[in-house]
Amino acid sequence: MNNRILLSSPHMSGNEQKYINDAFETNWIAPLGPNVDKFEQELASYVGIADAAAVSSGTAAIDLALNILGVGVGDTVFCSSLTFVASANPIIYRGATPVFIDSEFDTWNMSPQALEKALIVAKAKKDLPRAVIIVNLYGQSAKMDELLKICNQYDVPIIEDAAESLGSMYKGQKSGTFGEFGIYSFNGNKIITTSGGGMLVSNDVEALKHARFLATQARDDAKHYQHSTIGYNYRLSNVLAGIGLGQLEVLDERVAQKRAIFAKYENSLSLIDGISFSPELTNTFSNRWLSVMLLNPEKIRITTYDLINALNAENIEARPVWKPLHLQPIFQECEFFTYDEEKVVSEILFANGLCLPSDTKMTAAEQMRVIDVIVNTIL
Repeated sequence: MNNRILLSSPHMSGNEQKYINDAFETNWIAPLGPNVDKFEQELASYVGIADAAAVSSGTAAIDLALNILGVGVGDTVFCSSLTFVASANPIIYRGATPVFIDSEFDTWNMSPQALEKALIVAKAKKDLPRAVIIVNLYGQSAKMDELLKICNQYDVPIIEDAAESLGSMYKGQKSGTFGEFGIYSFNGNKIITTSGGGMLVSNDVEALKHARFLATQARDDAKHYQHSTIGYNYRLSNVLAGIGLGQLEVLDERVAQKRAIFAKYENSLSLIDGISFSPELTNTFSNRWLSVMLLNPEKIRITTYDLINALNAENIEARPVWKPLHLQPIFQECEFFTYDEEKVVSEILFANGLCLPSDTKMTAAEQMRVIDVIVNTIL
């Protein structure tokens, strides 16, 4: 059996050990320390934002952002539907209710028209959301100009979920820096990893100071242990931040590798009538975290699951596009807004989209194995 080809696995630079050794030699084996401070500073500098707070996961970062924005019981929060469940779970943690917004084909991300439609309804009910969580799917930025304009019109803050889009850009500005808060994930499958971790970023330095306070159990400034508000154990360890520092050094290299992988798939497979790939909007730059292929069911006789099974038989990992959250059992009672009632974009993408192996350790020969299996299965 050939070696297994993975979707997206950790790819170490070789420099991580230096920072880990520093943590051990100085005994900073804690959720604080020089590596954490440096990781925050270097990440903030890389994306061009005022401040960053390193936390235990991207999910924790979203939860802190919602907390700081005052989201609580009885509130609603709008969220992209086509995303991983972690984008919406923190809404439930806060006791609020998610309202899901459909995608559009230009970016596969939140539809500005569907968002505006949802806000018109919410305003009529005098129940505007406390926040809108906009997800940048698979590395591609949403239409931030249009979405910002709509949210500003209704005075609703944006949390930009850039868990999958670190290193991407929208009109020259780094993804994750457009809303009141941005979040990144360093889970093991992301473009860079700390094995598990995340970052909350903002130009509101005071808000991030408060985020760090909440993330370290909300300890008051007292000699004894005193707590006047509920806190969380959300800070990133100094050891894991060391991994992040070594990874950040090669982020641009990883983006280039991901884009090269995508280009190879697109050049090889889009020649088949009925196959297309996830878009890159004009004046944007996607990190192409995952290469995602779309089948036209009117032209391709097999399904994405047929391809997944064929690839798996050759020891190759592939997955469907995220199942939209409005279709998930846990959210079945939640509202969902589309732009076109006859054409639910997120459902079309889910039914026909396939995430291909995008591992930056994958060799050219291994990628050709993937391509050959797809071609031989379809044709």
